[in-house]
Amino acid sequence: MIKVFNHWFYRATIARVAIDLMFPVVCVILVAVWVGRGGEIALEKVAFYALIFALMSIAFNAWLGIYQRVHSRTRAETRARAVLSLYLAIPLAYVVFSMLSVAEVDRGFMLLSGLAALFATLLHRVHSAHSRSGLLLSHRVLVFGAGDEAENVGRVLRKSDPDIHIVGFYPSPTDTEIVVPAQVLLSRDMSLSDTAHSLKVDEIIVAVRERRGGALPLRELLDCKLSGVKVLDLASYFERALGQIRIDSLRVSWLIFGDGFRQSWRRTGVKRLFDIVAASVLLLLAAPVMLLTMLMIILEDGFSVFYRQERVGLDGRLFNVIKFRSMRKDAESDGQPRWATANDDRVTRVGRIIRKLRIDELPQLYSVLTGDMSLVGPRPERPYFVDQLTRDVPFYAVRHSVKPGVTGWAQVSYHYGSTVDDSIQKLQYDLFYVKNHSLFLDVVILFQTVGVVLTGKGAQ
Repeated sequence: MIKVFNHWFYRATIARVAIDLMFPVVCVILVAVWVGRGGEIALEKVAFYALIFALMSIAFNAWLGIYQRVHSRTRAETRARAVLSLYLAIPLAYVVFSMLSVAEVDRGFMLLSGLAALFATLLHRVHSAHSRSGLLLSHRVLVFGAGDEAENVGRVLRKSDPDIHIVGFYPSPTDTEIVVPAQVLLSRDMSLSDTAHSLKVDEIIVAVRERRGGALPLRELLDCKLSGVKVLDLASYFERALGQIRIDSLRVSWLIFGDGFRQSWRRTGVKRLFDIVAASVLLLLAAPVMLLTMLMIILEDGFSVFYRQERVGLDGRLFNVIKFRSMRKDAESDGQPRWATANDDRVTRVGRIIRKLRIDELPQLYSVLTGDMSLVGPRPERPYFVDQLTRDVPFYAVRHSVKPGVTGWAQVSYHYGSTVDDSIQKLQYDLFYVKNHSLFLDVVILFQTVGVVLTGKGAQ
């Protein structure tokens, strides 16, 4: 993996983006040379417009989640995203290549070549997303440990990233009980470093609970690292590979002494400026949609159009969040707070539509302008549930060290949830954001939010 602006990206993902960038440009240039009739077409101008087309196509692909490593997605779902990307690219190609001051027939050739190149790359994306062969299978991982913690690591890795190949589990001297299957248990007849080299291991994940008293073969782990084998503890691996900080592998010392959790005045100022500019632009663009939504709510269920609800914000301070009303007026007539569920019968017909399209969240842009919220951050929760989750979930209060957001890393990474277990899963993504938040990560999240809205992923 490669770290870009404090955010990890798989090398394969970067390679795919690079191919999707270069292939349409090369195809359009080759067609321009072929139809150029002895150099009548300025190749520099052709390359420039082809590059614009390729960059916008990559943006569409990113919005639609085509570059995400999602293993639960069916081939039909991946194909649907590719088809939508192609549909969006057709008018884009027409606009971009219409700007070229070349003959009509030449412009048509280049437009078709750009779309043909995009079609070929999307076809390859659909195939590679569901193919069990490829470069990713060469990533070999050895787990140091054979107890409960190591077994849990193996289960999480197989579920979250089937492309990872676990070569085996090397038992620790402090493992009181071996719980991993015998067929994946490695022999201790060879040293850890010799075993890693003989199995051509790319990474070693240390999955032992007890690390004192000589539990870790530090010299051998150092030899592995010096020879090019990466050595990671559980928290670091899950942070890098899954974009989350898992509570079951988290230690307070890792939070205190590790990097991240930077709250500098410069970052705060840049984030605030970005929030004001982006929220103002989005409010202007969304004004017609918001007016139509208000009218639809009034026609179906009368006033009021908005509802205010107390939420927990930065440093635990309370504020009122504003949303379009999507539930009946008597949704909580008994005064008892309830989790909103995926198919909540309290939701009106208009409410289902605006929830699916995330239109109900648009009034929160006003809270961004007032400073109660940020455009990107952990979603604000109600005080009743915060009190419950703070008691039951370790480190839950850490998410309140940054402003809550209209959208967030948890919202684009995890499906809609309405239970304590779902809150734990989302907290793990929120902790990743709190630790690594940057302007670049905010932009990545906003791009992925567009894809969530377009595909309806995680809609309530």
